[in-house]
Parts: sequence; C-alpha cells; structure tokens
Amino acid sequence: MAKGDGKDLKTGTKVVTAGRRAEWTGIPGQPASVVNPAVWRASTHLYEDSAALAEGPKTNEDGKFFYGRRGSPTQWSLCEALTALEPGAHGTVLYPSGVAAIAGALLSVVRPGDTLLVTDNAYDPTRNMGMGLLKTFGVTTKFFDPLDIDTFRALIADGAQALFLEAPGSLSFEVCDIPTLVAIAKEAGAWVLIDNTWPGPTGLHAIELGCDGTVNALTKHVGGHSDLMMGAATGTERLYRRLRRTAQQLGQVVSPDDAALALRGLRTLEVRLQRESESALAIAQWLSHRPEVEAVLCPMLEGAPGHELWKRDFVGGCGLFGFVLKTADPDARARFIDALDLFGIGYSWGGFESLTLPTNPAKDRSVASWPPAGVDQGCTLGVRLSIGLEDPADLIADLEQAFERMDRA
Repeated sequence: MAKGDGKDLKTGTKVVTAGRRAEWTGIPGQPASVVNPAVWRASTHLYEDSAALAEGPKTNEDGKFFYGRRGSPTQWSLCEALTALEPGAHGTVLYPSGVAAIAGALLSVVRPGDTLLVTDNAYDPTRNMGMGLLKTFGVTTKFFDPLDIDTFRALIADGAQALFLEAPGSLSFEVCDIPTLVAIAKEAGAWVLIDNTWPGPTGLHAIELGCDGTVNALTKHVGGHSDLMMGAATGTERLYRRLRRTAQQLGQVVSPDDAALALRGLRTLEVRLQRESESALAIAQWLSHRPEVEAVLCPMLEGAPGHELWKRDFVGGCGLFGFVLKTADPDARARFIDALDLFGIGYSWGGFESLTLPTNPAKDRSVASWPPAGVDQGCTLGVRLSIGLEDPADLIADLEQAFERMDRA
C-alpha cells in the first residue's frame, strides 16, 4: 500500500503523505530516500530484453513502465495522491487542463444518440462542450435548474445516460441537493459526474455521496501558485477503466514538470484552503453589511442561499465567492473593480493571490433564473472575488476604498 492510503488517516495527513511510495522517492536497494519523487522526463521506457518487451502491453496500470505517454513515477505519484483523497475512488487520470478533464470524463460515458443532463449554472466551457463538441458527436445536451428537484425528476424520466453537476454553481454559487439528485439519476441508470473544483478533493467527498466520478481543475487549488495548467478525473473502478481507456485513445498526457508542481501545491492544500476560507468568510460577512451590496453569494456564510446544504454535505470551503451590486450601472461596477489595488483582474482562481472579475450569469444559463430568488430583479451586476493568502484586513480596506471610488461618478 502507498504511504497515506490508509483509511484511518485524516485528510491533512493524506495530503502530506499520499503518493510517496518508497520506490518512487528513492533508489532501489538503498534504504534512504528523498521527500519528493524525482521529475522523470522520459518519452522512451527501455526493456531488458525481447521477452520483457512482449510482456509490456499485457499490463496497463500506473506503476508499470511502458511508454512516456502512460506516465512515470512523477505522474503516478500525483494520481495516487489524488485518489487517496477521494473516499471510494479507484483511480485518477490526468489531463493538460481542467477543460480537457471535463471533455475526457464526458466522452468516457456518453455515446452518439445519448442524452446528457447538465446543471444550468455550470462552468461556461462545460456548457459550450454540450452545445458544441458533444453535439457534433450526436449527443443531446439538456440543461436543468439544479434547485428544481421535481422538474429534474421529470426530465430524467424522459431518458438520460449521464448527469453532470457542479456545486456550488459557477459564478452564482448555488448549492444543489447532491445526494437527492444523484439518487434520482442512479435510479434512472445514469452516470453521475461532478465538477468538484470549488471545494477541491478535500472539501467534498462526492464519490461517497454517490457520484461515479469527480473532475478537478488542478490549475486552481491543487496547483495553488498560478503557474500550471492541469486537470484530473477521479472515479470508481467502473468509471476509471473508461476514463483511462478514453484518455489513452485521445493521447492525453501531462508533463512530469507540471506534475511535480501540482504535487508541490498539493502538500499545502489543506492549510491554504483553511486560511482562504476563513478570510473569505470574514470578507463575506463584511460585504453583507455594505450599503452598495444587494446580496452576498457565499454558501459558507450563515443565512446565505445554500448554506444549510453546504454545511450538511461539504467538509470544507474555499476563497471563491461573489456578490451582487445594488447599482444597475456597469460603469459604476467598472470603477469599483478598476480601483482595487490588492485584487488582480483576471480569470482563474485558487492561487495564493486575490483576484476579481465582473460577472453576469444571465448570459450563461438557459433555465435557472438570474438574479436568484430573494434578490431585487433589477440588480444583475455581479462581482466575483477569489480570496488569496493576503491579510483579510488589508483586503477589506482595499474593497472599502474601491466602494468609495465607485460612488464618485
């Protein structure tokens, strides 16, 4: 068994120890080893003789040398560590980006003529995949409001082979009832996948809740330093076999250098998420009292939409959340964002630095309403914040001065 795979170990211990097999961090036959696996840059794996070459194709699993496209100890270590963090998981496949992981996972479970159900508040590239790539392959994608259980039940009764969830929802941060949706989908015989990037592998044990597999953009929390692109799909044994086969047929591979960066980030994942979550909650509470703010969209915040479901199903949070401005003037929002000093303006999130982005979820949904229930329907301008590792007092001061600038026409 690999170090850190024991079920009795706490998550924080697994984050540090998982994937650090002695044969991947040391020299065979010698007692001493290093902390991290080496960066194995190798396209060609050599065989001792013709008999060994003939045996090579008979085993297709991590830990067995074959050819560089199937990885080496650097990638295998990362896969094993990610699998250890997902209770009930059998294996993990790596991809060159989070979007590639979404594509790889979906292509593993749908076939021409199938119907895929996608939560209406999904990440925009996921929506585009359903309406573009999968459509060209003869897959029908239907979007549904993840908060409308009765309509979902009726929709899946019409026939669906797969369900793709995301919780909280991208940009608008709704939290759906994952166990209920999963149970309905399973009763209908559908595969269930979930984009687990917001909580990361330590914040939501989705396979334990019944999902067949999870997708994570390792670019975000796991990398943690805004310096790599990578994705992963982790699944049960039944799904993992499909994930691996599809990824190999598509030629998906990640570089050992990037895998090493992801492993480096993984080791501090839990403590970074704890700090970011604490800071985000303090800032969300502060924003909830600001006169310029109509609503704070942060499931970790008591009283916010989805908080009770988050508290029930999740075991952690992160620094990403949003809020809705009371103003309907896009120029005022632009003044606010442009006035921020400690928040960079840019896509992505989950790094050590704080970021912001203007949002308008209405353009990226087909069924679910925006603004959400309980929010003035004239308030549509959103702002997304990714809280990093800066001191929250400094971030609050920065937000305060930006609000002052926003009010100056």
